[in-house]
Amino acid sequence: MPVDPNARTASFPGPPRAAHGHARPSPARFLVPALVAAAVAVGLGVYGRTHDPAGTAFNLAGFNSTGAVKSWLATAAFAFALVQVVSALAMYGRLPGIRVASWTAPAHRWSGRIAFLLTVPVAVHCLYGLGYQAYESRVMWHSLVGCFFFGAFSAKMLLLRTERLPGWLLPIVGGLTFAALTVIWLTSALWFFRTFGVTT
Repeated sequence: MPVDPNARTASFPGPPRAAHGHARPSPARFLVPALVAAAVAVGLGVYGRTHDPAGTAFNLAGFNSTGAVKSWLATAAFAFALVQVVSALAMYGRLPGIRVASWTAPAHRWSGRIAFLLTVPVAVHCLYGLGYQAYESRVMWHSLVGCFFFGAFSAKMLLLRTERLPGWLLPIVGGLTFAALTVIWLTSALWFFRTFGVTT
């Protein structure tokens, strides 16, 4: 049986509807998440553009290059993000025939947390080691969408703490965040594997 995403439960905390008899929240209350998202995205872009690239920020034993480390971390983050999307669809009753288990909500939360943590060292290397670059279209989109991803993620985290959200808002912001991560993966990890082979 599909789970009503607007019902607040202990297991599946979906976005609640505005209570009957109460005025809908003013759109102005969503201004702070939007401003924070813009500030994060622009701030990262400005830092990456003005910072003198160091060439590299980290490396891990067992990998031949920083590019390989970044590509595998990004791939792992993308895989966990896929888990979060599928679990979200299940909780919102968008997967007919799929029964929601008790571990679906924890899996949704933890897959998102792990995915984000995996993106952090990748972003650190991109910004500190390489900087914001735009010498070709692939690199330009990677830099631009990378900054957008962290801005969208910041907005999503703030919206999760906001009461009486419109039912459509959080899925849209979450979808934009996942779409941004997909573009990041396509323009970095997939490109790397296709160019240099699936190697460590």
